[in-house]
Amino acid sequence: MNAPPDVSLQARLARAPQHVVDHLDPRVWATVNRLLVRKALAEFAHESVIAPTPIGKPDAGNWRTYRVDADTADRHYRFRAQTMALHHWRIDPTSIERLPDIGEPLDALTFVNDFKRTLGIPADKLPIYLDEISSTLFGAAYKHTRAYLTAEELVEQDYQVYEAAMTEGHPCFVANNGRLGFDADEYRSYAPETGSRFAIIWLAVHREHAHFASLPEFDHDQLLTHELGATRMASYRQTLQQLDLDPARYLFMPVHPWQWFNKLSIAFAADVANRNIVALGYGDDLYAAQQSVRTYFNTSHPEKCYVKTSLSVLNMGFMRGLSPHYMAGTPAINAYLHGLITADGTLRDYGFSILREVASIGYRNRYYEAALESDSPYKKMLSALWRESPIGKLREGERLMTMAALLHVDPAGNALLPALIRRSGMPALTWLRSYLRAYLEPLMHCFYAHDLVFMPHCENLILVLEQHRVTRVFMKDIAEESAILDKDAILPNAVARLAVDVPEDYKLLGLFIDVFDGVFRHLNHLLVEHGVCSEREFWQLIAATAYEYQSAHPELRHKFDRYDFFQPEFRHSCLNRLQLRNNLQMVNLADPASSLTMAGMLRNPLAAYRRL
Repeated sequence: MNAPPDVSLQARLARAPQHVVDHLDPRVWATVNRLLVRKALAEFAHESVIAPTPIGKPDAGNWRTYRVDADTADRHYRFRAQTMALHHWRIDPTSIERLPDIGEPLDALTFVNDFKRTLGIPADKLPIYLDEISSTLFGAAYKHTRAYLTAEELVEQDYQVYEAAMTEGHPCFVANNGRLGFDADEYRSYAPETGSRFAIIWLAVHREHAHFASLPEFDHDQLLTHELGATRMASYRQTLQQLDLDPARYLFMPVHPWQWFNKLSIAFAADVANRNIVALGYGDDLYAAQQSVRTYFNTSHPEKCYVKTSLSVLNMGFMRGLSPHYMAGTPAINAYLHGLITADGTLRDYGFSILREVASIGYRNRYYEAALESDSPYKKMLSALWRESPIGKLREGERLMTMAALLHVDPAGNALLPALIRRSGMPALTWLRSYLRAYLEPLMHCFYAHDLVFMPHCENLILVLEQHRVTRVFMKDIAEESAILDKDAILPNAVARLAVDVPEDYKLLGLFIDVFDGVFRHLNHLLVEHGVCSEREFWQLIAATAYEYQSAHPELRHKFDRYDFFQPEFRHSCLNRLQLRNNLQMVNLADPASSLTMAGMLRNPLAAYRRL
């Protein structure tokens, strides 16, 4: 009998190999390289990794020409820039030259090689960083060639359209879209900007090696019946019974298709062979990857939970796994913080809330855990959590937008935020004040009233819009990225890891670095560049917002004095320096404060508006 045809091979051969690179052409490549070189110059100068030298005097708008020498004596870069608050560099991309000029377009990979000693990347990690730069450029070229919505068109769009429409990743990191592990075809299937929908794979995992935890109002069967449906649950139990396995001894667990085919089926082969892991098949619902890549929104049933899973791709300094150990405590931490926040009348008035991670599951690979004493991505390959969807929490007239959209600039160079403000019909500063009340003031209150900090960068906030203005926010990524900055805090045992010990002068960095440096610095640039407001007006508004909050809470005066929001300067904690030092694991997650890399001090832009 003839062997059956290899259908999968035939399918692969039917596709032209060019289809995965049809977005790469010289014109687009030159554009995205120039933009990335601009970002590299700006962010490395911001972190004092490079030190541009001024040439001549500034013009009336404070623009001047700068030169920065490469590692080789005959090579330098020249550009025009305007320096702004927080040592921010606003660079004119059209002015950048690599000299002596030999007529070649700017090249981000060449830039890294030009400065490889200055950047200080360890020799064994430099090729990986170049891979991350290549991947970032690959994705940028895709974003610039796809059919995109202009900033004006994007204003009225749906929540998930925003998630897929973003042209930029993290605003601070230069190599911010590495995703090393995806091949070019998988990029089309799983990268957020492609807008692709995919089904996730479900496994049955033996309870002896797995741990399920949830909020008190859920249990495994209730949650999974809601997420999978009773019919699918029954069919999965039947699959186990057909293998002479007892369904009661197993938990059901979602995994990303890439993770199953590329990692789990091989690294966990012993568990699969011994029926500790059973592959059940694809679920019925389709999901869309969010900007964080390993979190997925249910597009078939938007009211169902997000699913977040381990995904062993390297992106921005981490292999994106999830720790089974941390997963065990995730729901308890979410329950505790949810109770703290909902009991606080001030936070309720702001409408500030978290999207709870309602359940988690982690599977331990006993071989890797026995072999490795220290923290390792090999211990984090098989975990998942379920997070509340914000869809059911909306009121009539409200819609959602990732906060990353406030920094979005379309490929034509037009920013979304000015278009959003215009569509609201509100004066720009009035619109911004509404945003600051929804975003900055709750974060200040969490810190000053509860010593509580989050990781409030743009991707971790979901804005609630009403008539095109921000009225409230949802905070997400709670268990892994929250802390109470009081080592003596009295907490239940289940959430004790929330209490951390950090130096006194580090405590406000959760606001100064994550909010001022990580968000407002870039927002200020965008607003000034698009003529929305001046730099002085922007920071003066933030100062007025802070004083308004403080005036409303005289009972916290001792905390305001102890942690001065208007102090002259604060430590400059640098993200790119972390990634350049170790792009495989830039932070020790068990002790994040120990990994911080400082580069002197930043002048606090609010200090100029201190009231006597």
